[in-house]
Amino acid sequence: MKAFPFLSIVLALAFCACSAVAAGNEGKTKVLVITGGHGFEKEPFFKMFSDNSEIVFTAAAHTATNATAYEREDFLSYDVVVLYDMMRYITERQKAQFTALTEKGVGIVVLHHALVAYADWPDYERIIGGRYSEPNPAKPGTVTEAVGWKHDEIVPVVIVAKDHPITAGLKDFTIHDEIYWGYRVQPDVTPLITTTHPKSGKPLGWCRTEGKSRVIYLQLGHGPEAFNDANYRKLLAQSIRWTARK
Repeated sequence: MKAFPFLSIVLALAFCACSAVAAGNEGKTKVLVITGGHGFEKEPFFKMFSDNSEIVFTAAAHTATNATAYEREDFLSYDVVVLYDMMRYITERQKAQFTALTEKGVGIVVLHHALVAYADWPDYERIIGGRYSEPNPAKPGTVTEAVGWKHDEIVPVVIVAKDHPITAGLKDFTIHDEIYWGYRVQPDVTPLITTTHPKSGKPLGWCRTEGKSRVIYLQLGHGPEAFNDANYRKLLAQSIRWTARK
């Protein structure tokens, strides 16, 4: 019998703690960060999101076979979905879930290698505004003169859309990152950043609207050098804010 008062106190404290967390997250942008299909250094990557005081984020990973993170019951409840995945296979149900984002107006932020995903799904290229097509799909990662990638490059970044909310407060900068070349960019995008790097594809970032959603792609973002770069972090934070219509 004496345990009941103690239990009541524990429950009351737990309720207060939950209420405090909920109050602390009130008004923050809800972000779902999706990974899978490509390795990355998790701690510095997710720290970009945990350090962003404007958001509360949830991490979700696809399985090895297909885009299962799109099947989450809460998938359409977020303000913004950030894609850092590089999956090859996607089911019809998962495609329908993804396109439902644009019907509801959920913001979509696409980072780096997510440009390579779903090579056999044309709607994905249309929605995100571009595509990196593997020169040899049977051997992922193949590099040719026409299409390829290279690590550890010093990349000069040039701000194109100087008055856009995504690039607000940024000046031209350099970053240590991976470059891609040979990727396609759809004609209806608005370029945001580009580069003078002679081998890199251009632009390095763009935005567009699909249905009710704002969509942005940033080619930058391979590893810790980029994740810890103040300019890149600012680009990412302002991309999330813009796609969330904050």
